[in-house]
Amino acid sequence: MSQASLQPKPQRPDRERYEFNKLKKRLRRQIGQAIADYNMIQEKDRIMVCVSGGKDSLTLLDFLLHFQRTAPVRFEVVAVNLDQKQPGFPAEVLPEYFERIGVPFHIIERDTYAVVKELVPEGKTPCSLCSRLRRGVLYGFAEQHGFTKIALGHHLDDIVETFFLNLFYGGRLKAMPPKLLSDDKKHIVIRPLAYCREADIAEYARQVAFPVIPCSLCGSQNLERQAVKAMLKAWEVRYPGRVETIFGALCHVAPSQLADRRLFDFEGLEKLRLC
Repeated sequence: MSQASLQPKPQRPDRERYEFNKLKKRLRRQIGQAIADYNMIQEKDRIMVCVSGGKDSLTLLDFLLHFQRTAPVRFEVVAVNLDQKQPGFPAEVLPEYFERIGVPFHIIERDTYAVVKELVPEGKTPCSLCSRLRRGVLYGFAEQHGFTKIALGHHLDDIVETFFLNLFYGGRLKAMPPKLLSDDKKHIVIRPLAYCREADIAEYARQVAFPVIPCSLCGSQNLERQAVKAMLKAWEVRYPGRVETIFGALCHVAPSQLADRRLFDFEGLEKLRLC
């Protein structure tokens, strides 16, 4: 045994350890609550956890493995990474991490990077096309391998940002639900981090020292999303808790108080009026 291996591991100071344990318990509680509220996981589920290498998906995998060990239902967790052949992508990092923590995994190799670069004009953001291509590959892989659930690492901030993106740029009241049936009715997508704040996830990933791989496909990323993110950050500074309030509103929708005739029978109100 080497001399280095005999050295004691550095310990967190008491205060830092206390704060980390609080953070871990908060995330665990929020994830468990989201899973319970939306009935995300059932007995004998085979869950494909999509791991991009970012802080969110690595945190998601970490906590799902915890719940796999402690939950009263039995379910399978498999990590799946889509290697999109981006130049400079460190392809060895995630397989080495998956092997180290002992989770079953698959690496899908698809050169979607070349497709995006070919089809997206210079100066335009590739995020939308990249997302569609990625989703198509992952859905096909899930169907081929018999996964019953697809787990994604979107958190509360992602959901609220998507709501405003659709509102401002798409003219729709639409976000990302914590649980979704795909349009072709073949796949159920779950987002167990739906109740978690991005700042908490980032701090947890930093403390655990996940091997985070940043997305470098486009330098600026989605400028519209960045603008919405900056708006929400400014609101949060001035009015703490506003983002959670907005998310709460997405969970308490009153169709009769909006204007969508497909969701509420405005034309038939006369029949409901008490004479």
